[in-house]
Amino acid sequence: MLYKPSDHWLGKNSHLTWNSERSVVCTILSLSFAIGIPGNSIVIWTICGKVKQRSPTVMLILNLAISDILVLVTLPIWIYSFANTWLFGVIFCKTLVSVVYCNMYASVFLITTLSLERFMAVFYPFMIQRWKNKAVILKAVFLIWLLSIAFGTFIIPFQEIEETKIGQQCTSRNYTSDQQKILFLLLETIVGFVIPFVIISTCYVCVGRRINTMTYSSRQRSARLIACVIVVFAVCWLPHHVFNIIEIVSTQIVDSNQKMSLALDEVSEMGVYISGSLAFISSCINPLLYAFAARNFQSHLRFAKMFKLFETMT
Repeated sequence: MLYKPSDHWLGKNSHLTWNSERSVVCTILSLSFAIGIPGNSIVIWTICGKVKQRSPTVMLILNLAISDILVLVTLPIWIYSFANTWLFGVIFCKTLVSVVYCNMYASVFLITTLSLERFMAVFYPFMIQRWKNKAVILKAVFLIWLLSIAFGTFIIPFQEIEETKIGQQCTSRNYTSDQQKILFLLLETIVGFVIPFVIISTCYVCVGRRINTMTYSSRQRSARLIACVIVVFAVCWLPHHVFNIIEIVSTQIVDSNQKMSLALDEVSEMGVYISGSLAFISSCINPLLYAFAARNFQSHLRFAKMFKLFETMT
């Protein structure tokens, strides 16, 4: 999620500029850690310790909290690295980045599955009964993690550490060709954002329209929650993938328009750290959207009998 600033960019910009960006990144990561670890821990503790009958929604939210917390526990290492330098070697660099990517994909896939489940529960309440089979749930969760690990480990051959003017950093990619670079970035953006965002937006827009046809007194609160889910996903993930697209375009036109390619490189390198750090915010907001708000959502979709997440809690 976080790439290196190249030497030519560091040469054109003062260390003051880089230090300012580094401060912003470290602040975002620190806040994500401080908020996300307690939030996801509460979700895991509540589900494992207090929820006796775990519905499909509960299982998805539990795995979402696990994937988020596995990402968040890596943040102290990243914060130290950006504040100082990378001290842990190339093997740990590859391993840590792979762990982050695996769990980032898992988080996105689980959020997408939650949106599909909510859509099915609202529009096809009888069909969703098959989903409540424990074996089906376990197979679905297993498939999500399998795909996440498969996509997340793609990064291992390319991830490297590099000596920069600010010291060693675990943010370098060593692609064997421009075509390989374009393919990897395109795959990451399509699988990690475009397809999930289309599914999430479509499902929640449809659910939102159904809610607007109902007579519940507080349906506007449900509509706001739906809007928050879509907006938060876009705000957290869109910037990172926009810079992916900029980098793809820059690589494609490097031979035909070198000047424009260099200009796009500078744009990408100036914002890629901050956009990458924004992706971690998703992991600390997810408990608020998918767990702590579950009662609210349940009260507006009683007919679907969804979101009995904290039914054993007082």
